[in-house]
Amino acid sequence: MLDQKVAKLLNEQINKEFFSAYLYLDFSNYYYDIGLDGFGNWYKIQAQEERDHALLFMQYLQNNGEKIELDSISKPNVALTDAKTVLNAALEHERYVTGLIHTIYEAAHTVKDFRTMQFLDWFVKEQGEEENTADNLVKKFELFGDDPKSLYMMDNELGARTYAAPTLTL
Repeated sequence: MLDQKVAKLLNEQINKEFFSAYLYLDFSNYYYDIGLDGFGNWYKIQAQEERDHALLFMQYLQNNGEKIELDSISKPNVALTDAKTVLNAALEHERYVTGLIHTIYEAAHTVKDFRTMQFLDWFVKEQGEEENTADNLVKKFELFGDDPKSLYMMDNELGARTYAAPTLTL
């Protein structure tokens, strides 16, 4: 049986991962609307990843006999004013999610819940990769975004991304 504080934080993370998926779908729609279909594709796939993260948290709680309590998902409130603003918002959101994962990890560490810490290790690594990728997108856009040919190439690069479900043994 999981410590109740840890279980509560894990349960809350499910909804936060679903919110992340919802946020990235909003970003995806924005990019499709302005004609950057590659960016739209990239964020649509990012939304799929976030949904799968939520499902991994659900499965972990179920495997540990915990009740899942889904909450409502808030509407994203990021002002989608330009392509660069969206990229910066994604980077800030990934940093926020990293903080959430660290909070759960710290709570598990406090009660010596090594199994949950081991489960979270994958997410800690994943968040490092997510932050790095989001930061690289911001940097590339800052370098190339004002040049139409470079932006076209970047959009094509992001359009080539395909979805691969996460592999995590629970």
